[in-house]
Amino acid sequence: MTDSSGSSDDQWYYCLKHKTAEQGMVCPARNRLGPYATQAEAERALETARERNESWDNDPRWK
Repeated sequence: MTDSSGSSDDQWYYCLKHKTAEQGMVCPARNRLGPYATQAEAERALETARERNESWDNDPRWK
């Protein structure tokens, strides 16, 4: 099922409030990271964000 924003209920999100992966837009957007294609990707959301931040922090184009 797809809502009016084009998001699908089968996508996964990481909820910052509950600290868990959730399928669909269960919690408010302010508490979610994602969407992710799989539960496993959503479960690694904080690690992925940390890796991306580190990469951006070390990008010579921004120094």
